[in-house]
Amino acid sequence: MSLAGPAIVGLAALDAAGYSVIAPALPAISAATGAGPALIGALVATFPAGALVGFVLAGPGVRHGRTREVLAASLLVVAVGSLGFVVSDDLVVLFPARTLMGLGSGGLWMGVTFATLERAPGREYLGMSRLLASYSAGSLIGPALGAIGGIRGPFAAYLALVLVGLLALPLLRPPLERRTFSSDWSALRLPGFWFACAAGLVAVIGLGIIEGVLPLHLAAELSQAQIGGLYAGLAFLLAGTAVAAGYAAPRLVIWVGTALLVAGIALTGLADAPASWLATLAVAGIGFGLTETGSAGALFEAVETERIVTAMIVWSQIGIAGYLLGPLAGGVVAEGLSFTWIGIVPLVAAMGLVTLVVALRARYAAAAAGATSTSARNGTR
Repeated sequence: MSLAGPAIVGLAALDAAGYSVIAPALPAISAATGAGPALIGALVATFPAGALVGFVLAGPGVRHGRTREVLAASLLVVAVGSLGFVVSDDLVVLFPARTLMGLGSGGLWMGVTFATLERAPGREYLGMSRLLASYSAGSLIGPALGAIGGIRGPFAAYLALVLVGLLALPLLRPPLERRTFSSDWSALRLPGFWFACAAGLVAVIGLGIIEGVLPLHLAAELSQAQIGGLYAGLAFLLAGTAVAAGYAAPRLVIWVGTALLVAGIALTGLADAPASWLATLAVAGIGFGLTETGSAGALFEAVETERIVTAMIVWSQIGIAGYLLGPLAGGVVAEGLSFTWIGIVPLVAAMGLVTLVVALRARYAAAAAGATSTSARNGTR
């Protein structure tokens, strides 16, 4: 029996925990450093900034089938970044440390993604939906660690898990039939590709607000441990949503998810009671799970898997940019206008998605009309 599957799931969960471990600790970081929502949002945004580079650095490795080597190097980088939060609570150290964690996370994402695709020929969307479910389930680890309290404790525990992940890498044996993945820049001209990218951006902007800004709002009524417990429960919901979304049409999933994501975040900002937050964050979580999984489905509908490396890197980069934009924009709105207006950020992102779809349809309607006109002229000659 192959242990590669459980190893991939475990590494995906470990990567997800790296995203969310900081969420319950944000109030503690704010208290220790005196940083407000805008600066805290900037700290959270350094993680996706590092991941943007990590995706590119991991590209050649996964293209040549060296996923295990990519994963090993990525875990080492994550370990160094995590150590920064253990040894210091100074923002001068925390900013580069969080950037390193993001850099390693970018490589982890590419490694586990292509390890999954290698083992799911003809079932890529279903395989990705299960991988995203692993990420969602794994994201409960981060809040659970955050519930330890303070800054150093959660990141020390996460560092220990990263070292365990390194020890588990030998379980990830190569598949019996190795698949070849190539880069093809022409895939970036496909309208379905850009729709998938835009949907992924909307989803992760929402996630960035949920994990990078809203904990400061929740801290008005909840302790660090309670915030960790709330986010851990949310992770179970995300996992189930991602699995279910893998059996539905990606475009329908995206539109339903986007509406729920916007509504859930806006209502969380408007509410000021823990009982209300349970319901509103559940709505936002379901919305994120649907939109992110639907985005992956739209990508596989648009691009052939064998030439998906470049498309996967760009799709991942655009998506993770949302984890940069969400905390930055959300932090500015929360500090300048209050959390009541936080729903503006995902709403603008959703309107951008609608605008893109309208523009793509208009463009291809005009192209089709031009082709028909050309054919008619040729037919009269």
